[in-house]
Amino acid sequence: MASALRYHLTTEMTTQIHPTAIVDEGAQIGDGSRVWHWTHICSGARIGERCSFGQGVLVSNDVVIGNNVKVQNNVSIYDAVRLEDDVFCGPSMVFTNVYNPRSAITRKNEYRQTIVKRGATLGANCTIVCGCTIGENAFVGAGAVVNRDVPAFALMLGVPAKQRGWMCRCGNQLKGKGTVTCACGSRYQIDEKECLPL
Repeated sequence: MASALRYHLTTEMTTQIHPTAIVDEGAQIGDGSRVWHWTHICSGARIGERCSFGQGVLVSNDVVIGNNVKVQNNVSIYDAVRLEDDVFCGPSMVFTNVYNPRSAITRKNEYRQTIVKRGATLGANCTIVCGCTIGENAFVGAGAVVNRDVPAFALMLGVPAKQRGWMCRCGNQLKGKGTVTCACGSRYQIDEKECLPL
């Protein structure tokens, strides 16, 4: 563990890695990122700049993470997960990578890729079933279970998750249809099927 820590502290001087964290040699972590208590970053992980990983996080080998991604405590990011810039992963939310796991059957060649697009929020304790794409700036509520693709800006709630509205990129729920202006001043064109920024 000590050699892995030395490797990253000498190559990325602005990256902060807590002494209890394990960062395997070969992992790529961008400038300004922070890795907190008892977190494990595996050797094949590719992580952008200004990311934060809370206590007890796992980032597996075949994981690509963009810039300014926030991962809260107790999240495991398994192989075949892709997080674009500005994604938020709430405490104890869950990713999967095998659709029909069995302990007695190895299915590592059946991993399904999960893609979380730029600016999306995944609320505390939600579950993202593998193979889904979460659209840009979508918002998955706490405890929701997502088992299908999510449109950009969609608000997803419940088990299984259903769309319950649209969200502004600032995180406020949008009200109405047609041309809608958020309290932050952002404007959208909204109909039954999509929410388009203007």
